[in-house]
This record gives sequence, C-alpha cells and structure tokens, in this order.
Amino acid sequence: MATTTNITTTYAGEFAGKYVAAALLSASTIENSLITVKPNVKYKEVLKKVSTDAILKDASCDFTSTSTLTLTERILQPLEFQVNLELCKQDFRSDWEAVQMGYSAHDNLPKNFSDFLIAHVASKVAQKIEQNIWAGDDTNTGEFDGFETLLSVDANLPAAQEVAAAAGGVDASNVVDELGAIVDAMPASIYGREDLYLYVSQNIFKAYVRALGGFGASGVGANGVENKGNLWYTSGQALTFDGIPVAMCNGMSADTAILTYKENLYFGTGLLSDHQEVKVLDMADLDGSQNVRVVMRATAGVQYANVEDIVTYGITNAAN
Repeated sequence: MATTTNITTTYAGEFAGKYVAAALLSASTIENSLITVKPNVKYKEVLKKVSTDAILKDASCDFTSTSTLTLTERILQPLEFQVNLELCKQDFRSDWEAVQMGYSAHDNLPKNFSDFLIAHVASKVAQKIEQNIWAGDDTNTGEFDGFETLLSVDANLPAAQEVAAAAGGVDASNVVDELGAIVDAMPASIYGREDLYLYVSQNIFKAYVRALGGFGASGVGANGVENKGNLWYTSGQALTFDGIPVAMCNGMSADTAILTYKENLYFGTGLLSDHQEVKVLDMADLDGSQNVRVVMRATAGVQYANVEDIVTYGITNAAN
C-alpha cells in the first residue's frame, strides 16, 4: 500500500482541539483526574481565596460585623508552547502500513498518515507535560513552572508543613515512616476531605509497594499483605496510606511528595482557543523530499490555590 504524499493539512477549531487535547490531557496526572483541569483559559485566570478570622460571636441586638474577611488571589497563566518537527515518511511507512493492514492489536490508532504522525507527536508532548506539571521550570526551553518549582519559592508555605527528605533517599525500609511524617504534618483543616491525595514520586510509590509485600518493619509481617509476599500488588491497583489515596506521579522528582486535595491543584490550558493549532505539511511538492513537518501550538500551566493546605516532602523552600 503506497503512502499518500499529499497530506498537507491544517486542523482548526474542533479538530485542533481534539489533537491538542490528546497531547495535553494524556499526561498521566491529568488522565487519571488527579488534579483539576481548567480549559479555555485565554490568557489568565484568577484563583480566588477567601479567609476569615473567628466568624461566630456572641449575639446582640445590633448588627455588628463579626469577622474580618480577607480576599487574596493566585494567577493561573498558561504559557504558549510549540512543536516544530521535520520527520521522514520512510521512517514511519512500515509502521503506518501495518496499522492500515490490520496487523496492530490496538483498536484506536488513526487511519491516515497525517493522524498517525500527530498521534506520535501527541504521545511525546503528553510525556513532557507530565514532567512539567510537577518538576517543570520555565527558565528551561519547553517548560512551565511545575508545582515543585512554585512551592520552592513560596514564603507563605508554613515551615511546619515542609518535611525534609530522608538522608539517602526513600526505600522499602523507611517509606512507611516517611509517609507517616507527611501525614503528621497535615493541617487539621484538610484531614478527612474526600479529594485528599498523597501525590508521590515513582520511586516512593514503588518502595511502598515493596514494603507492603513483606518487610517486617512496616508492620505487615514477613509475608506482606494477605500473606502474598511480593505477588500481592497488581499494576494500577489503588493504594492508600492511613486512609489517604496514594497517587503515583510519573513526572515528579525522585524522593518528592505533596499532600493536598485535588481542588487545590489546577492545570490550565486554552485547549479550544485560537492559540491551539495543528498542521501537517508534506514537503514533497515544495522541495521533492520525503519529509513531513508537524506543527503544534498549545498553552499549558499549573497553579495551586491555597498553599496553607499543602504539605511538601523533599522540596527545599528557598523563601523560608
């Protein structure tokens, strides 16, 4: 089956949104609904925070203001990013033709070559977005400030809620104690929330799984959970610690964790705004080459609302 050479295509509106969504929302943190997504952020969105002092006072006959209300805000401002790639059709021809001929076991792969290329690019973008959400630094090309970066310079993060990482890192022998220290530092005001999560790096998650598989010091006995040893866990299985769901965040730095609730963490994107663009340009008619250029533009960024409701682990706060 010959590869179609005339694939110069501009996707706009609904189609651009579809492909950009595939790139941005396929990041595992977002795909698993671990944080709150705010779409259609054209430029900035203000996250309002309302706080009061003691609001309940003794009754009187007169109207007397009973509290001081303080309104503060944080700004969610997605940054604009682009993908400019030049790919050789020959490098993808055999894979794509196999898909077209039905050799693939996957159900949802695209049916034409331009969609195939975009799917390839989208998977790479999703991986980078996942890294940016947690450990991104906007001083680096192609990155926005992730939660780790934002929290490392926020002077309003209570010092008592900054838990230092274990010397030498987290492993199966100390992971339970380290997770316990995070929970112990949690403010009472958020304990018991239904959307509370312990967001942990991949190495901490793996250490916790191994500890529960049979490490005596973890309190589960030598044979681990249900006496199954290291066979107790199946990939994707939900984990909790002290009743709090433990979420593995693949983009988070090693030996790092954040405790807060889902509605406190936001991912913003234009998604369907005019900043979103997807193009596939076949260069064959222009320079006779077998190259295809893929262009994608999108916006993305993260922000939290209430830093007082966050516990950090392994994040050095330069502002405190």
